[in-house]
Amino acid sequence: MSREALAEFISTFILVSFGVGSVAQKVLSHGEFGSFFSINFGWGIGVTLGCYWAGGVSGAHMNPAVTLASAVVRRLDWVKVPVYCIAQVFGAFIASAVVYGIYYDSLNAFDGGVRYVLGEKGTAGIWATYPQAYVSTSNGFADQLFGTALLVSCIFAILDRNNNAPNKGVAPVMIGLVVFVIGTSFGSNCGYAINPARDLGPRIFTAMAGWGAEVFTAANHWAWVPVVACSLGGVLGAIVYMIFIELHHPLTNNQDNSTDNQYLPISPREDDEDERSATV
Repeated sequence: MSREALAEFISTFILVSFGVGSVAQKVLSHGEFGSFFSINFGWGIGVTLGCYWAGGVSGAHMNPAVTLASAVVRRLDWVKVPVYCIAQVFGAFIASAVVYGIYYDSLNAFDGGVRYVLGEKGTAGIWATYPQAYVSTSNGFADQLFGTALLVSCIFAILDRNNNAPNKGVAPVMIGLVVFVIGTSFGSNCGYAINPARDLGPRIFTAMAGWGAEVFTAANHWAWVPVVACSLGGVLGAIVYMIFIELHHPLTNNQDNSTDNQYLPISPREDDEDERSATV
């Protein structure tokens, strides 16, 4: 399991390095070297590359919502859930620290060395997500629930070999495109975390790196929403896909009601070594 934990750590590190880095470049350059499009592209490609890094080892979940959903529908042993989640949060934390170091001088030039969470000079949003001032907590919760449900349900669709699954080498690209399109469609309200580790790890880092405890209390104590709503959304997305699609697959002579061989596995199995796949 240590091998899988290391894979989850490094794949999440890759994801958050590219994702947070793309936000930092846009914000700290006052939009001169980035845009909302480039941010969505950075997160999408970050997911794809993380999949290629670790898909053959752990499945490259990079996301506790995917891990939890996989366990709920019995595609991942529950004992692995805390191991995966801790590795994911730690990978996001370390990536945040590295991006902070790379952009340290730019950050000081932007805010004069004083770290603000929100406002004109606010920079905490480079690392963690915060809602727009006009977005209520309930609206933001629904936003994250729906976005993560879309993510996980689409991952299940992409990996379903009884449906229209692409080649296993193409699947990471398709999953990255799912993240990209969620960002372009639902990113403006509150930054489309759709991943508890991607939000919590960087948020903890900012609390320790000079922004203080306000990162947990800002925007009406927003910090709990990406953790809870995304976790629930992932489970919802998996169940919806199973109810509407998976349960209706026709059985062939070589199939029974088991789904063990139905998916390009979200988590690798010893008896399916050469068909390991990747997910967010």
